[in-house]
Amino acid sequence: MAADWEGYPLHKCVFNDDKCRLSQLIRVHDVAQKDIHGNTPLHLAVILGHKECLHLLLAHGAPVRIKNTQGWTPLAESISFGDRQTILCLLRKLKQQSRESLENRRPSLVQALRDIGDFYLELKWDFQSWVPLVSRILPSDVCKIHKKGCCIRLDTTLVDFNDMHWERGDITFVFNGEEDPQQSLTVLDNKLFVFQRIRYEESEKEMDDEVDILMSSDIMAAQMSTKNITFTRAQSGWLFREDKTEMVGEYEADYYFINGLTLDSRKRREHLSPEDVQKNKAIMENLTKGTWDNCDFQRRPSLNPPERPNVSWEDYMSAPVGKPPCLGRQWIPKGSSKSFKATVAMSKAFPMDVSVLLDVLEVIAPFKQFQKLRDFMTSKLPEGFPVKIEIPVFPTVTARVTFNSFEWKEELPDSLFYIPPEYVEDPKRFPDL
Repeated sequence: MAADWEGYPLHKCVFNDDKCRLSQLIRVHDVAQKDIHGNTPLHLAVILGHKECLHLLLAHGAPVRIKNTQGWTPLAESISFGDRQTILCLLRKLKQQSRESLENRRPSLVQALRDIGDFYLELKWDFQSWVPLVSRILPSDVCKIHKKGCCIRLDTTLVDFNDMHWERGDITFVFNGEEDPQQSLTVLDNKLFVFQRIRYEESEKEMDDEVDILMSSDIMAAQMSTKNITFTRAQSGWLFREDKTEMVGEYEADYYFINGLTLDSRKRREHLSPEDVQKNKAIMENLTKGTWDNCDFQRRPSLNPPERPNVSWEDYMSAPVGKPPCLGRQWIPKGSSKSFKATVAMSKAFPMDVSVLLDVLEVIAPFKQFQKLRDFMTSKLPEGFPVKIEIPVFPTVTARVTFNSFEWKEELPDSLFYIPPEYVEDPKRFPDL
């Protein structure tokens, strides 16, 4: 076994806080390599509080989003350790790496958008609840989407949420793939005749706010598995049962129940005080009951570092694979598995293919697990296009997405995708963007 240990030279340097040796080896070894427990060198640097090793690894591109065998990222481990500056440093690097990854993929994404025919699409989404108070404050909207070339325009009426009600307006988001990334996404207020560029990077205050929320909340790891999902036809009728088929907007659709949809989630809260736990529980209860309290997150100080356990490099590497000894704060874990009863309506008459929709979504909302969504949508779904989807998001709240109408468009005016000349830039119109 000892021979295998030598296959992780960066890990060993970090474990022993050997900064000099690490700086010599880091240029010729993979900073993203995982050891037998799934930890990268960055994981170990965070868990053990070896800050100089951590900064050296980040300077050489160590990935922040990567997960170990237990499903935790270096950022998650930094929250457990509780050093505020380390959390902030990793959060900044995570956002930087995400931007760089998107920019590397941007040319191919934009080209994929160009290759899709131009179209107009109406998408209705709403949240429903059997609780009267919750039902009154839940949002709904019809989004109108135009696509031409590498440009997308989305029109919506929801602006903000204040004093227990949603503020309505006339808002437009415009994505222009030909623009510089810093200028490619713009939001327009069509009542005030102003526009705002979506900021590419968060302000210092926003970063500090996010750190406060991370330090005040459970460390979460959640995964929606699609391996065991099956579909069964929904039935209608009282005496004579038959497969349910209804019109969804302009399209006839077959209804299916989605079976085996399970969300596996794990939490850790060793960094939280009993008061923190009670406060977070109250927030979630208020959210599901419809009583919306203003949550004032104060600046959180760093925690005292955990006591370093008496574990050697040899002890760590000789532990059962995937079950390392605890090197940091003693875990306080909690796991749960939740099954969902979802419904989908599939239409063979809808003129857009699922793969085309996925190409559009990947351009305007790319995320790391998108390939899993693509695989599921193209291989698991019944035949047709999912024109309506209903899925619970809370015990009392159900989300519904409906594709009302769609048509290919040969000629859309360019003016739809540019800022009208009479609009004035207001960088503070939408403070949360």
